[in-house]
Amino acid sequence: MSWSRDSRNKLLGEVVGSRIMILDGAMGTMIQRHDLYEKDFRGPRFADFHIDVKGNNDLLSLTQADIIRDIHAAYLQAGSDIVGTNTFSSTSIAQADYDMQDLAYELNVESARLAREACDAMEAETPDRPRYVAGALGPTNRTASISPDVNDPGARNVTYDDLREAYVEATRGLIDGGADIILIETIFDTLNAKAAIHAVQDAFEETGTTLPLMISGTLTDKSGRTLSGQTTEAFWNSVRHARPFAVGLNCALGAEEMRPYVAEIARIADTNICIYPNAGLPNEFGEYDQLADEMAVIVGEFATSGLVNILGGCCGTTPEHISAIAEAAGKAAPRTPAKPEQHLRLSGLEPFTLSSEIRFVNVGERTNVTGSARFKKLISEGDYDTALDVARQQVENGAQIIDINMDEGMLDSEAAMVRFLNLVATEPDIARVPVMIDSSKWSVIEAGLKCVQGKAVVNSISLKEGAENFLEQARLCQRYGAAVIVMAFDEEGQADTAARKFEICKRSYDLLTEELDFPPEDIIFDPNIFAVATGISEHDNYAVDFIEATARIRKELPGAHVSGGVSNISFSFRGNEPVREAMHSAFLYHAISKGMDMGIVNAGQLAIYEDIEPSLKEAVEDVLLNRRPDGTDKLLEIAEEFRGQKGASKEQDTAWRETPVEARLSHALINGITDFIEDDTEEARLKLPRPLNVIEGPLMDGMNTVGDLFGEGKMFLPQVVKSARVMKRAVAYLEPFMEAEKAEMQASGAETVARNNGKVLMATVKGDVHDIGKNIVGVVLQCNNFDVVDMGVMVPAADIISKAVEEQVDMIGLSGLITPSLDEMCHVAAEMERQGLEIPLLIGGATTSKVHTAVKINPHYKRGQTVYVTDASRAVGVASRLLSEEQGTAYKQEIRSDYEAMAEAHARGRADAKRRSLADARANAFSPQVAHTPVAPSFTGTKVFDNYDLAELRDYIDWTPFFQSWDLHGTYPAILTDNVVGAAASSLFADAQNMLDDMISQKWLTARAVIGFWPAARDGDDIIVYEDESRTKERTRLHSLRQQMQHSSGRANFALADFIAPTGGPADYVGGFAVTTGHGEDDVAKRFEEAGDDYASIMSKALADRLAEAFAERMHQRVRTEFWGYAADENLDNDELIAEAYRGIRPAPGYPAQPDHTEKATLFDLLDAENVAGISLTESFAMWPGAAVSGLYFSHPESAYFGVGKIDRDQVADYAERKGLSLAECEKWLAPILAYTPS
Repeated sequence: MSWSRDSRNKLLGEVVGSRIMILDGAMGTMIQRHDLYEKDFRGPRFADFHIDVKGNNDLLSLTQADIIRDIHAAYLQAGSDIVGTNTFSSTSIAQADYDMQDLAYELNVESARLAREACDAMEAETPDRPRYVAGALGPTNRTASISPDVNDPGARNVTYDDLREAYVEATRGLIDGGADIILIETIFDTLNAKAAIHAVQDAFEETGTTLPLMISGTLTDKSGRTLSGQTTEAFWNSVRHARPFAVGLNCALGAEEMRPYVAEIARIADTNICIYPNAGLPNEFGEYDQLADEMAVIVGEFATSGLVNILGGCCGTTPEHISAIAEAAGKAAPRTPAKPEQHLRLSGLEPFTLSSEIRFVNVGERTNVTGSARFKKLISEGDYDTALDVARQQVENGAQIIDINMDEGMLDSEAAMVRFLNLVATEPDIARVPVMIDSSKWSVIEAGLKCVQGKAVVNSISLKEGAENFLEQARLCQRYGAAVIVMAFDEEGQADTAARKFEICKRSYDLLTEELDFPPEDIIFDPNIFAVATGISEHDNYAVDFIEATARIRKELPGAHVSGGVSNISFSFRGNEPVREAMHSAFLYHAISKGMDMGIVNAGQLAIYEDIEPSLKEAVEDVLLNRRPDGTDKLLEIAEEFRGQKGASKEQDTAWRETPVEARLSHALINGITDFIEDDTEEARLKLPRPLNVIEGPLMDGMNTVGDLFGEGKMFLPQVVKSARVMKRAVAYLEPFMEAEKAEMQASGAETVARNNGKVLMATVKGDVHDIGKNIVGVVLQCNNFDVVDMGVMVPAADIISKAVEEQVDMIGLSGLITPSLDEMCHVAAEMERQGLEIPLLIGGATTSKVHTAVKINPHYKRGQTVYVTDASRAVGVASRLLSEEQGTAYKQEIRSDYEAMAEAHARGRADAKRRSLADARANAFSPQVAHTPVAPSFTGTKVFDNYDLAELRDYIDWTPFFQSWDLHGTYPAILTDNVVGAAASSLFADAQNMLDDMISQKWLTARAVIGFWPAARDGDDIIVYEDESRTKERTRLHSLRQQMQHSSGRANFALADFIAPTGGPADYVGGFAVTTGHGEDDVAKRFEEAGDDYASIMSKALADRLAEAFAERMHQRVRTEFWGYAADENLDNDELIAEAYRGIRPAPGYPAQPDHTEKATLFDLLDAENVAGISLTESFAMWPGAAVSGLYFSHPESAYFGVGKIDRDQVADYAERKGLSLAECEKWLAPILAYTPS
């Protein structure tokens, strides 16, 4: 068939979806093979040109057309689907080096025409396969983000407008010459690329021809950053507004070095991935030695790993390389583009994603001349260096975005904005965060947008001057790749009531999303925060109006965000900072609970809500929430009482203080006493020759005693963690002295290596937020002289492995609580295998097991050894044996043999196990023994509980799991008098009670909950949830899984749906809940960690967990007796509650009765849990905060807890179809309960 540009591009999506497409290789490498001279470059046309032109490869499209056409043909014969034009430097800017800037348009036209001729000839040979010309736009030889003058970091040798103008001309030429695709490539400065994207879109509009766009960045070294400093994800966030057909990486690195960044961009980009690396790294002569077959093996793995859609080569590659790559890629299916969640994704040098894990974004406000007198003075006086310090301080104090405003009558605002942003770009510690460009003048905003390579936020646009002007400014923000703040301001003025605020925001939202297809997640509304307590009664409800409007925006305008200038609220109290800080904190507390997720705040001056003095808090909230007419007067009365207050401290002494310092240190370690540790450590330092002798002498002697007592069962985990707290504080005191000594020893060439038992990296895997057990294991290992690198929670595999290599650790320990973490652990093991690691991999956590480790994880890691660690008490023994020169090899072989035998036995057990078919299991479903008439709840829909009384929850704590988390096993209260662990348990319990007292009285934590009830009916194994009592319209479905095991007793095969009346039966209901006591948990734990107090940190998290479970128990009790009321006369004590002696159940998704964690998404949607209770889900469906519980409520009198057990392929296929998932995705989430091995 005969192809046209339109017919080719209509088929492009189908082609790239069916196979991996092949891009060509290096043009320059092939040109070098022709050994051309100056006269060859000139040709007849430029024979008398006034300067040398050799090296201007793009000129050869005019003077040596046959050579360029033949190079294209060679790549097409080698298997290329796409060839790039010879236009890498065909912009007026780059051609100015040869004084040939006037040729730019012609170079692009002719280069595209030559490539098209070669493709047309190839299409004639194989008419069933289209060949594409990619019109190449190179980066130019100028950079818009980096100064050419080391003495003037704010200087630039090219502007955004210069670049845009040059790229528009080049793009027009490529279109006119016949290009099918536009390729912006080798991007080392993303600001250049943003100018190119802007220009390409302008050219598409001007010519009426829109072509697919490809974008390719260049990471200049193994750090994974562009020359201008951006990471891979930050780069993608900056250019994704272009909605390219493909994005990827090329040049600078060889395929092997590029691989981690290929995986990264493949993980995050919701479009096709195009990768074309160099043929390895250049040798000392600047040449590329990697052979075609060698390169094909590496990039072939990209293909087989599902990372790419388009593959090619850059510097050093030839048709031979492309032929080998095409053959390797032909064996693999193309990548399926990622489907990232809808989040606001910004960037500076580093990415920022406003995910559900981030409840509120601090926008630093001090780089604003209208809000900071100091910053205004610095800018007015031209003291930009000190002004940069203000920005730096904002970032250091926690600002995730910095707001920059230069609106001052005596300033040249545009020039000041450009100067400051150019300087910020040269300061990585500031530029790492995104920028908010803030001005009431559009010209200043636009000047700023032309200076930032990251994805910025524009503050602001509005309907003030009408819809036409609003849409034009929004369209330009799209073109610059910025998110927008939209003010609640229209032609009639600023909105002051809740209704007007929402009305304007709704109108703006509809215009943006419907007229411009503006991404909803890039829209941030500012519904206007106005001052309260002004003495004008019309102002009294301003805070309430903002909060109510916020709630409607978040609920009714999907994806949009809410921000505001928080300091406005307290303007009436300027000069009284304690009161203003309290007002800001209290206002944020209430606004955030309704969905405000961003605010312009001085991050370094914000009171902690729980720490506000109660009488001040009450007075402030009376004003903010407009609770009493005299609120302003009351606040004024007490406002002056809150300046400069400080607390008092006490000290104590005991008889053991009279012993020698060595004995005192040992006593302090064994008994966990920190009161005098610094004084005693200093005394020991003065007594011993070196600071290190204090650690290796009395401190390690004491810790060895602790280790011995622990190993002998005479000390227990809580006591060991206390000991570690003392040790940490002593070591922290000695560190400055050891660093000083180390510097002296290095200067003299002396040995400075410290001795330890080994280095262990520990992490909770990606998607999981639970870390109590991991932290305890880390402390125990540290107590036994292991060096522990703790990476925290939610850590991706790539980061774990990179850190392990960087730190040269001796082993890695992975932790996880939820079942999806098991799959992530398999992924980490596979990546360790692929990257050639051989160090041991320790596995632990509540859902892990020896069998799972042996069967699922161990086979992925053949180079090293995977080891399941039962609990913290076993960690030291396992780690020591693995690293022992005498025992290590034999111990690993012993584990390997044990795991292989276990895996074989498991396989046999699977084969022998008898399970019913799904049809038979359904035929044996639960059938009620007695007739049951469902009770209607007191309401349908949801009910929210905010700031629930922790003191009330205390009585509902089940203490037995608390002791288990500390590796003390026994039932409460009997454990307190146990002959073995009773003393340790009693001491732990006393500490827990003391902390719980403080936790409750000082309100360290905020308890929040939401419950709901909905009309429901059973449909097979699904529970239909109806919109309302009419039961005519489905709102959603809850899916349940059914037991398939064979019961010898004739017992039913249960599914949760069995406990709901069927469609057509009695009117039934299902309930749901989500509770948390985790708001504030991390801050508390962090405070203790920073003080070196691991014991208190772990204790606080363990108590938060117990309170969350108590909250779930208490809410279920209230549901049974009050809100649903089906057991109104229930009267059970706490022991009976723990024993589940009540009617009804509250099963949780991810647990035995419904092992599918993804069902939490449906539950959370029904409850609106994230907005109303601040509980969100990670990508693995772990709840955040971690101290949270969620589940369903069933009221049937015969409902009971059960375990689904293993299920067969027939049920998985049926479940996948019911949920609308692929079989593979369903098998991934249900992996722990599959009775078969997925194909």
